[in-house]
Amino acid sequence: MPEPMPGRSPFSSLPSDPQSVRQRVETLERVLERLFVIPGTNRAVGLDVILDLVPFLGSTAGAVIGSYLAWEARNLGMSKWHLARMGGNIGVDWLLGMIPWVGAIPDFFFRSNSRNLRIIKRHLDKHHAGGAKIDLPPGDVRPG
Repeated sequence: MPEPMPGRSPFSSLPSDPQSVRQRVETLERVLERLFVIPGTNRAVGLDVILDLVPFLGSTAGAVIGSYLAWEARNLGMSKWHLARMGGNIGVDWLLGMIPWVGAIPDFFFRSNSRNLRIIKRHLDKHHAGGAKIDLPPGDVRPG
């Protein structure tokens, strides 16, 4: 694979159409927040909670990975206000995760990546309605 050109993003070869961006951010959010369900509960957890079990480094790694959502949002041309809100969500999650061992507990309740995904989806639905899709609960069937 050729090396990226200086000054260019290593992700520049990814499709930048709204539907592709939506698919990427939804997949990343699912991995970070809803990778599997804890047996015996109805509670989904993801990589973000698992990383928070590693003191300091895990929370930082989770914040760096979660920052990709904000990077995609910036590339979509989202407002500075929305980017600041997303950064705030990432920062709160990072700070809570910095508490050794206990920091994983707030991740069950404060899912920064899910919050940031909702911000991105609202933007896409408003500004790129052609790529919008209806989110149906699992098991629902579209009429038609």
